[in-house]
Amino acid sequence: MQKSFTLLMVATLTLSACNSWRDSRVNPSNWFGSSTPAPVETSADDANALVPEQKEGSGLFSRQDAEDTSVPIAKIDELRINPTPSGAIVYVAGTAFRQGAYNAQLVPTDSEENQKDGVLEYTFRVNYPTYATNQGTERSRMVSDAINVSQDDLQNIRLVRVVGQQNALESRRR
Repeated sequence: MQKSFTLLMVATLTLSACNSWRDSRVNPSNWFGSSTPAPVETSADDANALVPEQKEGSGLFSRQDAEDTSVPIAKIDELRINPTPSGAIVYVAGTAFRQGAYNAQLVPTDSEENQKDGVLEYTFRVNYPTYATNQGTERSRMVSDAINVSQDDLQNIRLVRVVGQQNALESRRR
């Protein structure tokens, strides 16, 4: 009992002496002062200072951008616009000329006339394999894609149009 009490007293006195250690210059946490705001030097050239500049075709494994070989789909079969809390989902289904169509995408068509008239226009494009494929049944050539349109983009839009090679479908806002 005597030894444990003595050990407790020595530990208490040692820890109480650490109070002066906190403000000491020997304490490594005091080597730098507290942070203060400083002016930031920016220039137009340093907008993306952390992104390295790359030249086209530079690098050991770099490739040139692939050529766009997509074509408009043969026929647009269905256009649905489903509202969501953040905007709308534009769903499109179409029939390709032949089997094997892939990489279906709705590509926005930008024109001043469409913006002035409140028209949101997309071209439904697909890629075909380089080798010959069968035409097949209409059901086996069905392709679909969807795109999310934000509420901000839909604010001035009164008509959504999707264009294919043989036809186009549109949906008006009620």
